[in-house]
Amino acid sequence: MTVERGLRGIAGFFILISLILACFVSPKWLWFTAFVGANLLQSAFTNWCPMMWVLRKWGIKCDKM
Repeated sequence: MTVERGLRGIAGFFILISLILACFVSPKWLWFTAFVGANLLQSAFTNWCPMMWVLRKWGIKCDKM
C-alpha cells in the first residue's frame, strides 16, 4: 500500500464514521466531516496532508512516480 492509497482509505473511513456519529449521536460530528473534506481539498493543491506524515512514520511506502 502506498501513502496516497492509505490516505484515501483513512479519509473515507473518517468521513463514514463521522456521518454515522452525526446520525446517531450528535449533528456536531458533521464538523469533523467538514474538517476531513477541507484537508482533502488543500491536499489536492499543496500535495501535503498531516496524515501523510503519520503514514510515513508508520512505515507506509511513498508513491513511486
